[in-house]
Amino acid sequence: MDVQGTVAAGFEPVRDAFVRNFEQRGERGAAVAVYRDGHKVVDLWAGTRDVDGSEPWAVDTAQIVRSATKGVAAAVLLLLHQRGQLDLDAPVGTYWPEFKAGGKERALVRHLLAHRAGVPVLDRPLTVREAADGKSGPLAVAAQQAVWQPGTDHGYHAQTYSWLLSELVHRVTGRTIGRLVADEVARPLGLDFWIGLPREEAHRVGRVGPVEEPADSAGQLRLRPKRSVSEAYKDPDSLTRRAFGAIDPLPDENDPAYRAAELPASAGVSTARALARFYAATIGEVDGHRLFAPATLTLARSEESAGPDRVLVVNTRFGLGFMLHGPASPLLGPGSFGHPGRGGSLGFADPESGIALGYVTNGMRKGVTADPRAQALVRAVREVVGR
Repeated sequence: MDVQGTVAAGFEPVRDAFVRNFEQRGERGAAVAVYRDGHKVVDLWAGTRDVDGSEPWAVDTAQIVRSATKGVAAAVLLLLHQRGQLDLDAPVGTYWPEFKAGGKERALVRHLLAHRAGVPVLDRPLTVREAADGKSGPLAVAAQQAVWQPGTDHGYHAQTYSWLLSELVHRVTGRTIGRLVADEVARPLGLDFWIGLPREEAHRVGRVGPVEEPADSAGQLRLRPKRSVSEAYKDPDSLTRRAFGAIDPLPDENDPAYRAAELPASAGVSTARALARFYAATIGEVDGHRLFAPATLTLARSEESAGPDRVLVVNTRFGLGFMLHGPASPLLGPGSFGHPGRGGSLGFADPESGIALGYVTNGMRKGVTADPRAQALVRAVREVVGR
């Protein structure tokens, strides 16, 4: 495997794990980056740009990162709160009066971020065109009847998170969430990250597609989900199927129109380097820039939701917009926070060790929160830093 990039002394186990992902776990094309205390210590890429192609992955190749977008989107709301423009404990209806319908009048801003708003599904799924038009999604979630009383339970808002956060940001600032990410997160930090991919950057983005993990060299079988999880995904009436099916038919993630849509739940495009650098800036200074004040960092990783997730059908933990370390999404340690993307991608930070990691891939697996390739990289980092 022709691995490109650099690794600082002591971080060689991360390179070894990255190589094994290609040799043993069916990786086609991928990149991983790690920052420690604001400095880049790992920056690697290998394989092909497209999952079904032969052109090599380049230094600036980016990929769609699905739900890893959610963490960056959540940071926008936390930054607005940090500046005094958004009250996390205010009812959503304070900023968005139409949202009070359907038993949601007591939904708070923090409930949107912590997957406690009670609207993970839509009674009528949106078409891809509707999902991307900037109007149909907010109208649908505002009118939707709450599945549970907001604040009393939690369940992953897989797709509706897009319209909940984007409309709230627009009501507060008059700008789109993609514009805010570009102007106030990506540009100051020099990130190749977009919610709404510009046409002039489209040539850098590889094609994604499904891949299966082979049995490893020792003949062990692939891990399979628990029966309850499998059944939930098969049942068309389950919250699981309905939450992930809020856009129907499923979007073509290689369609330029979809990539250009501002969907902060699922359609962000990023390099591994950008994800790692973003998370590094949430926990410390990176080349003179820092995103979160100490109090905001505490909010990001303070537990808001924990226990059985009504959508994912496993125990999950969430802070305000970020997944927290736990069995469903193992990160570096108890204080880690970040967000995986269904299919493989991952970004997170660990304040205690000063580590921030970003991983992107073009080979999409079936798992939602703990991809074996990403977990192999996390274990390697843990080995290096002694967590």
